[in-house]
Amino acid sequence: MNNAANKQTCTLGELMIYHIALSIEDGILAFHGFGSPLVQLALHLAKQSHAPNLILVAGATYGINPTPAFLTPTTNDFAMNRGAECHLNIEELFDLAASGRMGRMFLSGLQIDRWGNMNVTRLGNDGRLTLKLPGGGGGCNLSCDADHVTIWTAAHRVHADEKGRRRYRLVERCDFVTSVGQRTAEGLPRSGMPYRGLGPDCIVTDLGIFSFHGDGHAQLRAIYPDTSVEMVAENTGFDFPVADNLATAELPNVEMIEFIRRLDPMKIHERELSLADRGRSFALK
Repeated sequence: MNNAANKQTCTLGELMIYHIALSIEDGILAFHGFGSPLVQLALHLAKQSHAPNLILVAGATYGINPTPAFLTPTTNDFAMNRGAECHLNIEELFDLAASGRMGRMFLSGLQIDRWGNMNVTRLGNDGRLTLKLPGGGGGCNLSCDADHVTIWTAAHRVHADEKGRRRYRLVERCDFVTSVGQRTAEGLPRSGMPYRGLGPDCIVTDLGIFSFHGDGHAQLRAIYPDTSVEMVAENTGFDFPVADNLATAELPNVEMIEFIRRLDPMKIHERELSLADRGRSFALK
């Protein structure tokens, strides 16, 4: 694809970055945690566009409002800390959340259920451990204390293994709850739990975008130009309502796409996407 044609398209990764960015309010403090270039880029895009007063806390360095020249292959790189106004330590970060001053956190999981509970601890039921996962790294505390949580995953689409089995990322029930959502697996609403934060309010995936219904249940709010409600349902382990105003997700404009590409010239964010999804692109109007 030549450069002129390339500027007239938006990739899946760029679309996800844009919609993660749209979940970020102006004037809040937001922390992106470790490991996700999609979320890193979304925070910088939000600050560049609609949220200039955002207080951005970098994941591994805890730098405030850094201005990196480019995205590095790991968040644990002090090149990402360039231009930071000051720094926090990890205790101060958790104190900010516990005192109600963290406006938004970004979390994901190997399992995400209909209420926004997430599992990054272990797989296996009935006392059987089938896979040990890295763990929450403080995500449990932050999911309780942050005002709002954005959930994202680039692995919504389910692929069958050699035996034809399919492991859903969006599941009926998490094997273990690492980070809390809008209800417990038994149905207790978040309002009945002693948590400061309001919990997750959106899920951005490689197939579509969910919001949360008044009862705390995930509902499909938007699909992508190359997906459908049926495709989302086929790849989701629970039944979900569809919003009355279901839409096709808005695409970012050319200036936003150019900003993402300047900040990520090595396309680090594509590491979160499957090989097939790296080839998905959408024509700009």
